[in-house]
Amino acid sequence: MKITVTGSLGHISLPLTQTLVQQGHAVTVISSNPEKQKDIEALGATAAIGSLEDIDFLTAAFTGADAVYTMIPPKNYFDHSLDLVAFYNQVARNYAQAIKESGVTRVVHLSSIGAHLDKGTGLILGHHGVERILDTLSDVAITFMRPTAFFYNLFAFLKPIKNTGTMAANYGADDTVSWVSPLDIAVEVADEIATPLVGRKVRYVASDELTCNEVARILGEAIGKPDLKWTVISDEQMLSGFHAIGMGPKIAADFVALNASMHRGELFNDYNLNRPVLGRVKLTDFAKEFAAAFNQ
Repeated sequence: MKITVTGSLGHISLPLTQTLVQQGHAVTVISSNPEKQKDIEALGATAAIGSLEDIDFLTAAFTGADAVYTMIPPKNYFDHSLDLVAFYNQVARNYAQAIKESGVTRVVHLSSIGAHLDKGTGLILGHHGVERILDTLSDVAITFMRPTAFFYNLFAFLKPIKNTGTMAANYGADDTVSWVSPLDIAVEVADEIATPLVGRKVRYVASDELTCNEVARILGEAIGKPDLKWTVISDEQMLSGFHAIGMGPKIAADFVALNASMHRGELFNDYNLNRPVLGRVKLTDFAKEFAAAFNQ
């Protein structure tokens, strides 16, 4: 198959590209960074260097592909002018136009847990909008991959643990959270690309399910702090903390809303009705990376 992958050589797109090339597919990787070209080609893939804002470039990169993997690239949450939902929607519209004009008929899109909700999820509302935009495409089979909370988001607790000896957020303690590794996402995206489909499909991806207290215990043991606790603070305290580190006001408020939806359990309600088989990477595996970063 000829497959176009967006996301450059990021957390998911790198292992995905490696897997697809090893399976014998002809892979084109889109990146906005010219310096990535050599790295992409070293994997046995073709580099397409350009911007997601350039619809002509996207269309050319998609043309001839049997399948396309799409994702929304990360943005700087400390940019006070950032309108994240507007950015998500614009990239989605660009994808939709390029898919239509290129004639692509199979798309696997990286969405998010909670994308089925149209309110109350803060940052995740961007993913909801993207799914709605892509859903307008006709004669295109689309899988919406909905991963759960990423293990690497836990790196945000490194400094607080060093400074205060605790983990704290407006979710935590006995809240059960499903976590996921990019490696498991890549495996399932590759599988989905090879799976025939007509119409639409939602596929959840998760690696481990743990309470936040269990997360704190496992991470604590890995860093030599076996008594590490994850406490729940108020939404107001969380918002104040985000403001203190310079996060954009709108992003900070949306982050608090996302965390609060996890604390209430709303973010996981559809996931709980459609639980996937858990992947192979567990928190105990990630804890080794966490400890290495903590001890640097």
